[in-house]
Amino acid sequence: MSSAGIFISIMAALAVGAMSPGPSFVVVSRIAISRSRLDGLAAALGMGVGGVVFAVLALAGLTALLSQFEWLYSLLKVAGGAYLVYIAVNIWRSAGQPLEVSDAVNGNRAPRLSFMTALLTQLSNPKTIIVYASIFAALLPRTVPLSLIVALPIGVFVVEAGWYSIVAFAFSARHPRRLYLAAKSWIDRTAGAVMAGLGIRLILAGVSDR
Repeated sequence: MSSAGIFISIMAALAVGAMSPGPSFVVVSRIAISRSRLDGLAAALGMGVGGVVFAVLALAGLTALLSQFEWLYSLLKVAGGAYLVYIAVNIWRSAGQPLEVSDAVNGNRAPRLSFMTALLTQLSNPKTIIVYASIFAALLPRTVPLSLIVALPIGVFVVEAGWYSIVAFAFSARHPRRLYLAAKSWIDRTAGAVMAGLGIRLILAGVSDR
């Protein structure tokens, strides 16, 4: 298979993974719907950067290190799960607080915060690097051309940031926002419960691996 064919195959596989519901989707959609479209796009960029980090680590062979030292992988699972639970608690605690949503941006702090929240959420799940490494191992040739080494992180950013930009645009539209404001407490508590469940599952997976 040509380098172009390999690249397209990898991007298609990663796109399917990016579109699967998970903590990243919950975070980006909630940021977009409760803050602003700009915040949602900043969160999408955070997801893209997180994907690039995982892609580079997978190409660098970190997965071999994690396989050799299982305790390190377990520790990363527990730490990542704890971070997701922390986000869940914050979402749940703010569920009853009134919220004034506006497309206006108050300074530059909010988009930066949204970017960092999304980036840390992406990086909090070490299973993602295993997914990346598995796809790379299955589809990359034994000797990886330099063109692919350069193109893969760029492609990963486009796939991750592109998909979550679509999510940000969709959930920052007027109608979804109106629905959110009408049922904010229930939606936030549901999002918090989902996030907590994902975090607890990750923690339990890390503990059971030990």
